[in-house]
Amino acid sequence: MQTKPDTKTELSFEDFKTEVLNDYKVAVTSRECSLLGRREVLTGKAKFGIFGDGKEVPQLAMAKAFKDGDFRSGYYRDQTFMMAIGELTIEQFFSGLYANTDLEIEPMSAGRQMGGHFATHSLDENGNWKNLTKQKNSSSDISPTAGQMPRLLGLAQASKIYRHVKGINTTNFSVSGNEVAWGTIGNASTSEGLFFETINAAGVLQVPMVISVWDDEYGISVHAKHQTTKENISEILKGFQRTKTSNGYEILKVKGWDYPTLIETYQEAGKISREEHVPVLIHVTELTQPQGHSTSGSHERYKSKDRLDWENEHDCNLKMREWIIANGIATEEALTAIEKDIKKQVREGKKSAWSLFINPINKDKEFLINLLTRIANASANKAFIQKIVKDLEQIEEPLRKDIISTARKTLRYIINENSVDKTRLLSWIESYMATVQPQYSSHLVSESNKSVKYIAEVKPIYNNDSENVDGRLIIRDNFNALFSKYPHLLIFGEDSGNIGDVNQGLEGMQEKYGELRVADAGIREATILGQGIGMAMRGLRPIAEIQYLDYLMYALQIISDDLATVHYRTKGRQKAPLIIRTRGHRLEGIWHSGSQMGGIINLVRGIHVLVPRNMTKAAGFYNTLLESDEPALIVECLNGYRLKEKKPSNFGLFKTPIGVVETLREGSDITLVSYGSTLRIVEQAAKDLVEVGIFAEVIDVQSLLPFDVNHDIVKSVAKTNRLLIIDEDVPGGASAYILNEILNTQNAYLHLDSQPKTLTAKPHRPAYGTDGDYFSKPSLEDIFETVYQIMHEVNPSKYAKLR
Repeated sequence: MQTKPDTKTELSFEDFKTEVLNDYKVAVTSRECSLLGRREVLTGKAKFGIFGDGKEVPQLAMAKAFKDGDFRSGYYRDQTFMMAIGELTIEQFFSGLYANTDLEIEPMSAGRQMGGHFATHSLDENGNWKNLTKQKNSSSDISPTAGQMPRLLGLAQASKIYRHVKGINTTNFSVSGNEVAWGTIGNASTSEGLFFETINAAGVLQVPMVISVWDDEYGISVHAKHQTTKENISEILKGFQRTKTSNGYEILKVKGWDYPTLIETYQEAGKISREEHVPVLIHVTELTQPQGHSTSGSHERYKSKDRLDWENEHDCNLKMREWIIANGIATEEALTAIEKDIKKQVREGKKSAWSLFINPINKDKEFLINLLTRIANASANKAFIQKIVKDLEQIEEPLRKDIISTARKTLRYIINENSVDKTRLLSWIESYMATVQPQYSSHLVSESNKSVKYIAEVKPIYNNDSENVDGRLIIRDNFNALFSKYPHLLIFGEDSGNIGDVNQGLEGMQEKYGELRVADAGIREATILGQGIGMAMRGLRPIAEIQYLDYLMYALQIISDDLATVHYRTKGRQKAPLIIRTRGHRLEGIWHSGSQMGGIINLVRGIHVLVPRNMTKAAGFYNTLLESDEPALIVECLNGYRLKEKKPSNFGLFKTPIGVVETLREGSDITLVSYGSTLRIVEQAAKDLVEVGIFAEVIDVQSLLPFDVNHDIVKSVAKTNRLLIIDEDVPGGASAYILNEILNTQNAYLHLDSQPKTLTAKPHRPAYGTDGDYFSKPSLEDIFETVYQIMHEVNPSKYAKLR
């Protein structure tokens, strides 16, 4: 351990002492919050606790190297860092534990995430970007192990784009690409594939990223010997160390209790990464976890006495305290006085946070008890109502659930009674739900004036001499228009760059717009998504290309847990308007023709899922999304790139509306609903049905999330009185979702004269070859015969049995 102050510092010794003691105060404050926070969980005031105790001192060092404009992508133990950069107070810490839904009081997530998940606000209350270069930034944390890593890559890559791509307006987002993305992860989580994928990608891309591994030798109860080869992550990553002749990482190792060396290490890492755009890995060893992994158990169950004794001796706060005394920065008595004062501050901050949380609820409780008491006194069921009122009175620290549940239960006892107070109760319940429910359910999608719902349709314009061209040329020429229109637009993915994607939809784009804007990426879908998320969070407009729909499975966890929840989990104070481009549908074989839409749409609520039937519709979706501030997945039709489409003249300008269906064929007998490539077969079946006197109305869903916001499908069903949904997904997949939307959201059952049906693929992946497709997915004959059978049941004399 270093025992002398850094003599190279420009600070006077008095200033140096002040800075050290301020750091120590932050460390002690953070530790006291952890200790008292655990108690709040165990007494029931908070639901769950996971804290940063034992990691305080290295986080102080990280905070010193962290500058305005920088971004953090970390995990749930970085509370000391957040306190050190001035973005987390004692009251906010405890408000997070109590899940206070007031964003002014609990700015991390407004109670939507458990404590330990931190964020700063990139957006103002109207959804507009703040000046990110004038503040210290933390991207919103997620719980899934190593899930923060892919996003970290994108946050770092944004600096590279801002430094090297000309023509981008960097106002609010970057100062010459000088920003560093700082990541943190526990040593056990480095076993995850997402960690290794990100490490490799950052080494290839050479981006300004500093990743800290907090190493306390355990992953919950599992020792490092079961986690990591050689029990040492920096040792096994030595092959990534850069040399004079090859790019790579700078790899640093430092003990987590050595305050002065930690500061030197982090200053060095920040300088290298910021100036040279080189990724740095800092392996912070010999850390402890004084309270164990979380409040769900005690570490005494799995740590030996020797290990526990060692942890007591090597606690980073204790070591910092010893160093302060040994170097004459403060006396034992002075530090004891500081610690005593901080304990008092933390207790008072906890008390204040609890009052802010419980007082509004108690006011609602008092109001309701008074109202229900009056209702009980006038009710024939007085005794029953008094019982539930008494139950509520006895709850000393009620939740909102307790209050609204009591109010709603009371209604059961006054069903047949009428009074002014009953009317007041009904009104109060409606008002309460209308006020409280959004505190838990708002901002799943954008609520700003850039929401897709405000972007009107603009139709493609066709000239008299418009030619029919391959669909790939439609998408290519539209991308060309978009790259010219939006200097901050980027696209990247497997084969996206040099060859212009596997279907030539980006032909010539890299040559024209450069390798940074139109880029190839390795076979690493999760970090392709992460690049997009991070860059979108820093004001760029990325399109992350996943080569085929099937490969989206590699990135689905990142899409679901990170991208789809960014806006929701920050209550609208961060956004990542990433567009995911992929292709799928109606090819042959298990791996390139399966449709996972049923799974996808139920895992990615929070992003739009768009399923255009051709390239003109797809191009229109890109044009719409780039005027919005929302993320989306666009699934292009794989068999549509060589099909002919009429060439528009207004590339980059026409817009496909999102959440709006399109009626492709008018009919009076039955409504046929589908999307994507299957629509071509549906349309042909509708033509064939005319030959037997059946007139089908064909509707293209276009957008699965959101779905038919104008409720146009129910209008069709009201006309035809019959419904068939055709889908290449497996039974119970997207077709079940569509059916639920039509029947339960749009109440189309009121208009049905026949059983609504779905026609889907067989309950397995499609077999290979043309015959495999025919016998695995709905065929033209399947559609024809299913519709005919429905009509036979309606009028067997007119439609004789087919087979």
